[in-house]
Amino acid sequence: MSALSSRDPSSFSNPDEIRMEHIHLNLTINFDKHTLSGHAQLTFVREKPEAEYIILDTRELTITSVRDVGSNEDLEYELAEHVVTFGSKLTVKLNDKEPEHTIEIEYETSPECSALHWIRPDQTLGKKHPYLFSQCQAIHCRSVVPCQDTPSIKCTYTANIRSPPGIKVLMSALLEESEKTEEGHSVSMFRQSEMMPSCLLAIVAGDIVSREIGPRSKIWAEREILDRAAYEFAETEDMLQVAEELLGPYVWGRYDMIVLPPSFPYGGMENPCRTFVTPTLLAGDRSLADVIAHEIAHSWTGNLVTCKTWAHFWLNESYTEFSERKIVSDLKGGEKFRQFLALRGWKILCETVDELGEDSEFTKLVPNMDGVDPDESFSSIPYEKGHALLFYLEQLLGGPDVFEPYVRAYIDEFKYKSITTQDWKDFLFNYFKKEVAEGKLDGVDWEGWLYKKGVPPQKPNYDTTMMEECVELMNRWLNASDDNLKQFKFSNIADFHSLETEQFLSGFADHDPISHKKLVRMGDVYKFKRTGNSEIKFRWLKLCIQARYEPAISEALKFVTDQGRMKFVQPIYTDLYDWEVSRQRAIDNFLAHRQEMHNITVIKLERDLGLEEN
Repeated sequence: MSALSSRDPSSFSNPDEIRMEHIHLNLTINFDKHTLSGHAQLTFVREKPEAEYIILDTRELTITSVRDVGSNEDLEYELAEHVVTFGSKLTVKLNDKEPEHTIEIEYETSPECSALHWIRPDQTLGKKHPYLFSQCQAIHCRSVVPCQDTPSIKCTYTANIRSPPGIKVLMSALLEESEKTEEGHSVSMFRQSEMMPSCLLAIVAGDIVSREIGPRSKIWAEREILDRAAYEFAETEDMLQVAEELLGPYVWGRYDMIVLPPSFPYGGMENPCRTFVTPTLLAGDRSLADVIAHEIAHSWTGNLVTCKTWAHFWLNESYTEFSERKIVSDLKGGEKFRQFLALRGWKILCETVDELGEDSEFTKLVPNMDGVDPDESFSSIPYEKGHALLFYLEQLLGGPDVFEPYVRAYIDEFKYKSITTQDWKDFLFNYFKKEVAEGKLDGVDWEGWLYKKGVPPQKPNYDTTMMEECVELMNRWLNASDDNLKQFKFSNIADFHSLETEQFLSGFADHDPISHKKLVRMGDVYKFKRTGNSEIKFRWLKLCIQARYEPAISEALKFVTDQGRMKFVQPIYTDLYDWEVSRQRAIDNFLAHRQEMHNITVIKLERDLGLEEN
C-alpha cells in the first residue's frame, strides 16, 4: 500500500476516485515545540461510486484519530511506512456510499516538518518574538496537513489559527474575521473561496506590521524594515493594472506582500492573496522590484491555470516569465527592453544546460518525474526554455498583436483547471486554426522542444542592441592593459538598467579571469563594493572568486550568511568549495550557520559541500 499514484508520480492520492473539495483547518501554533496541532476537516466528492477508500499524502505527521463528521463514527485508517521524499500514504476506509464525505483528522506536525521554518526571537530584527513561515511548493503541504498533495486538483479552504499574543498570523487567504482571544490565544480566521492547489497553502506568523501601498495591496514586514519595503514596492498597483490588461480580471481580492526573514530560500512565492518575498529585494532604489511583476503574473499563470503534475511545471513558469516581461517592458522599457530580457533569458538557459549537462533529464521541458523529488528538478529550464518556446511561437504566429489575445484566451479557457502539455498544445492548435492551415507551425520541432534534452532545437530572433552595449563594455575591460584603467568611469554604466549591469558582470564567466588590478578598479569606479542591489553584488562576488581574489572570501561568506536565498547561496558556496583556498572556510561557515537556514537550502548545500550522509 505504498505505491505512488499513476496519475501523479509525486503523490499517493486517488483524486480520480474521490476528490478533495475543501479543507478546514483548526490549528494551534506552538513555538516551543515547533509544531502545529489540532484537526483538519476534509470534504470529498466521489468521482467513482464504488470507491471505498480516501488516500492522502502525509509526511511525518502524528495521526491521533480519523472520524466521519456526518455520522461522528471513528473510521479505520492505515498509515503506511515512510517513503523517502514522498512521505507516508494515509488510507482511510469510508463507512458508506454517500456522494460527499467530510472527515476529521486529529494530528500534529513534526518539529522537523519540511514545510515550516521556525525562527528564534534573536534571529528576527525585533528580537522579541519568534517567527514562522511556510513553503509548501512543491510537495511539502503534506507535512503540514494530510491532503491530496498534487497540483492535479484544486480546492477551497478555511482556517482558524490560534497563536500566542503579540503574534500576527497571515495565510494565503482573506482574513474572514478580526482576531479574537480564546483561552490565552489570539485566534485568526481565514477563508480562501477560490479553488487552488495544495502547494499554495501558506502561513506566516510573527511580529509583523503593515502599510497600505495601493487600493488592494499592503506590505507586511517587521517594523524595522517597513519603511524600506513600502518604498521598494510602491509600484505594485501599476503592475497589477498592466497584468489585468494582458491576462484578465484579478480574482483573488487582495494582493498583499510579506517581506520574510533572510532565510527564505526563494526570491518570491506567489501564494494567493499574500506573496512572500525575500528581503534581498530591498535594494533601496526599486531596481529589484520587477520580481513582483513575476509573482503578480503567477496570480493567473500557475495559480489560476496550473500544471497537472510537476512534469508540466513549465506551463506555470513559462507563461509567468512571458507575462512578467510584458508587464515590465510596458512600464519601463518598451519592446526593445523586452527583447533584451528575452535574449538574456536565452543566455541563462544555455548556461543552465551547460551546468546541468546536456544529458540531464532535467534539461527537458517535460522531464520524467518518476521517483523524483520535484525540488531536485527545479532550475531555470522550465522558466527560460518555456519562455523561449512561447517567444518563438509568438514570432511564427504574427507577433504580439496576435499572440497577446491568445494568452488571454488561454487563461479564460483553463482558469481554475490543472492541465498537461498536451492540453496546452491542443488549445494552441485549435485557437490558431487559420495559421495552422496556412502551415505557420509546420516547421516547429515539437519533439525537440518538449521532450528532448539540452538547448532547444530552434532559436528565436532577438533584437541584440542592448545586449551589444553590455558586451562592448565587457570587451573594453578584457582588452585593456592593467596600466590603462583610468579610461573607465562610472559614466560607463550610469545609464544602464540594473539588469544590463548584471549582464555585463555575467559575461566575464565565459572568459579567462581578469587581473586583480582590474577587479579593484572595477569595484571602485562602479561602486560594486557598496551596492545595495543583491543581484549585482552576487555577480560581483562570483567574478572575484573566479579571479581567485582572496580579499573577497570574507565578503562572500558574509553575503551567504546574511541571507539564505538559494539563487545566491548555492552558487557562491559551490564556487568557494571548488577553490582550495576557501574550501574549508566555506564548510566551517555552513556548519556554523546551518541551523539558521531553511531546510530546503540545507539539503542542497550538504550535497554540494560533500557533507551528505551516505
